[in-house]
Amino acid sequence: MLKNNYPGASRREFLTTAVGASGATLLRPAWLKAVGDGIWRPGNVDPRVAQVMSGTIGIDMHIHVYPAGTEPHPQHDQPRRKEEQPQAPDLLLAEELKRSGLTGVCASFVLDFAPNDKPDDARDNFFRWLTAIDAQLEKGQIHRALSLQDLQAAHDHGHPTIVQAVEGAQFIEGHLDRVQEAYKRGVRHLQLLHQKDDMVSPLGDTNTAPAHLGGLTAFGAGVVKECNRLGIVVDLAHASHETVRGALKVATQPLIVSHTSLDSRTGGNPTVAEMMKPRLISKEHAKVVADAGGVIGVWTHLADSLKDFVESIKAMVDAVGIDHVGIGSDTDLLTSRVGAGTNQAWPGLTGGFFYAVVGEMLLQGFTPDDIGKVGGGNFCRVFGKATAGHA
Repeated sequence: MLKNNYPGASRREFLTTAVGASGATLLRPAWLKAVGDGIWRPGNVDPRVAQVMSGTIGIDMHIHVYPAGTEPHPQHDQPRRKEEQPQAPDLLLAEELKRSGLTGVCASFVLDFAPNDKPDDARDNFFRWLTAIDAQLEKGQIHRALSLQDLQAAHDHGHPTIVQAVEGAQFIEGHLDRVQEAYKRGVRHLQLLHQKDDMVSPLGDTNTAPAHLGGLTAFGAGVVKECNRLGIVVDLAHASHETVRGALKVATQPLIVSHTSLDSRTGGNPTVAEMMKPRLISKEHAKVVADAGGVIGVWTHLADSLKDFVESIKAMVDAVGIDHVGIGSDTDLLTSRVGAGTNQAWPGLTGGFFYAVVGEMLLQGFTPDDIGKVGGGNFCRVFGKATAGHA
């Protein structure tokens, strides 16, 4: 049961501190302070916040990570307004991870937004992106997490990591052996679908296009089984309800839906809500995943503020239980554009993303144990089960 963990403090008293800058008032969590490298990290931390952060393996189940030159989004080709320009020409993975306060992120690439015009293009684009990620990891002296033990070690040593993921499995193109090829490159999280079908062997119906495959295809079932065999978490974000049911019939491991929200959480912009509606899920859809031991990640879309985001988390918890909810922000780690960047998810968010989320969750009555589960523990349970016994 949720309770008020800050009975003697108002939201403003806990969340913000005023700092003068040419007469301007900037709002940031009171328990963050600037250090020599300019990154905001825990400073005068309320003991309850410190306890949560020290005991939580913080995981974002779905974050885009695009090193410079690899952004596939068509909308990123449009000129940016002055206020949207990045703060630096090349944000670094290691620095943004540390700033976020997260132990790790499921680092993803939207594969079907890349120019995949002919067979093998998707595979080439995917492995080109992995090579760019390799360079970022080397700069930051970061290793991919291949097991739950790796995530625990990253938390214990305060050295963030990534779980290698991909959004859309178009690189497979009917070659089941490519799943193992991706595994050997460090992939431990495979989102089967996004918006476009695999041009050779589609895996299943998505939630943004008319159903035409009857749910999960036979080849899609083979991919799920291969992921289970190898030790890769299967992600059913963007999958239709029938595709989800089909995957659950053949899976031998719990599945996740890394980023979505309940269809009752539509935000304050009707136009955006209508566009995003197909990507939201019903309570029934969420319960099917949870009943099979899975986890649903709540995204930042349609949440107009940090407060709204945590309320969306609370709504999902009410629907499926505290053991089956996680965070899947669907933000871009390496951009400082407000509303898109992980550490700039909402206007006025000048501290790290996870620090702010933990503080708001405490304010809304989540217990430290609750936050430990939603903040990463539930994903870790599924990740640990999927990867156990694999090299």
